[in-house]
Amino acid sequence: MIFLGLVLVLLAVGAGVLVFTEESSRYILFGYTFELNQVEMFLAGAVTAAVLLAGLWMLSSGARRTAKQRRSLRDQRAEASSRMARLEEEKRELERRLEREHAAKQAPAKQVPAQREHTGRHSAVPEDDRLVARGSEDIRR
Repeated sequence: MIFLGLVLVLLAVGAGVLVFTEESSRYILFGYTFELNQVEMFLAGAVTAAVLLAGLWMLSSGARRTAKQRRSLRDQRAEASSRMARLEEEKRELERRLEREHAAKQAPAKQVPAQREHTGRHSAVPEDDRLVARGSEDIRR
């Protein structure tokens, strides 16, 4: 749209330059000779002005649309970057939690069999320590 607007503006400016550089009302354009009277000259000027205004409108409209698209793209990129940062932080937190759980599972599992008496299926593990209880049951089996 910007390109078409620029073409229309250039055509209108070219027509204006053509009219101002000629001394008579006789114009030769692409091998054709035009001789215009006052009314035809007025109408040609009106058409030229309309083409110029249409071209300027297309230029401004296209520029606004392009700016809007760029702004939207910039916002989407910022949102995606923010989302990636949140996901990476969540990943790091999950990795830390997994390392803590793994360390908690490994350390008591090595100490529990030597400290506890095994009497059948019932164990002396408190209910709130399920992770350690699960690890000690796996060792006994």
